[in-house]
Amino acid sequence: MTKEAGPGPLDAEARARAIAKARSLDALRVAAAGCQACELWRNATQTVFGSGDEGARLLIVGEQPGDVEDREGEPFVGPAGRILDEALESAGIARDEVYVTNIVKHFKWRRAPSGKRRLHQRPDEAEVEACKPWLEAEVARIGPELIVCLGATAAQGLLGSDFRVTRQHGQVVPTTLGPPAIATIHPSAVLRAPNSEARAEALAGLIADLRAAKERLTS
Repeated sequence: MTKEAGPGPLDAEARARAIAKARSLDALRVAAAGCQACELWRNATQTVFGSGDEGARLLIVGEQPGDVEDREGEPFVGPAGRILDEALESAGIARDEVYVTNIVKHFKWRRAPSGKRRLHQRPDEAEVEACKPWLEAEVARIGPELIVCLGATAAQGLLGSDFRVTRQHGQVVPTTLGPPAIATIHPSAVLRAPNSEARAEALAGLIADLRAAKERLTS
C-alpha cells in the first residue's frame, strides 16, 4: 500500500496553518495525510487519523496505530481494537457512538530479527508533542464531554509526565483541552498478559474504567 495522498508535505509551521484553515474533521484528515512534523512518517504506510461519531460525547485516545491499522488506515481495527470492542460492549458503550483516535498518527516500528514482522516501538516525548496538535484539533471539532486515555503514552501526553495509570486509573482528571479525562490501560496490555488469569484481570480492569466513564456521562 502506498502512502495516502495529501495536500503535500507539512512541517510544523505548515501544519499549524492547515489546522487553522480546516473547518471540519474531513478537512483535518486530508491535511494530516501530509504531516511531516516528526520523522515517523518516513517508515509508516500512511497517516492513521481518528474515526467514529463526529458528535460523540466520548472520545477515546490511544498511543499510536499498530501494524494492522497502519496498513488499513483506520484506528483500532487490529487485535487491540478487538479487545477494545469487547470491553466497550461489556461496559455498555456502543462503538459507533464514540470517536476513537491516537495521540500519535503514524506507526513507529522496528524490524524483527527474522525480518518478517514489524515490532511496535513506543513514541518518545518529542514525537508525541509533534503530533498532539492533531488531537487538539479533533477535540476542538468534536467537543466531547469526556476523554478516555488508553495507556501511559496517551495519559501522560495529555495529563502530564507524572501521571501514573496504575495509581490513577478511573479517576476524572481535568485537561487543558476542555473536557476532563479518565485513564485506563491500553487494550494491548490485555493481549500481553502472561496467562489467562492475568488476561481476565486486565480486561476486567479495563471494563471497570470504561463503566466509570459511562457513569460520568450519565450522571
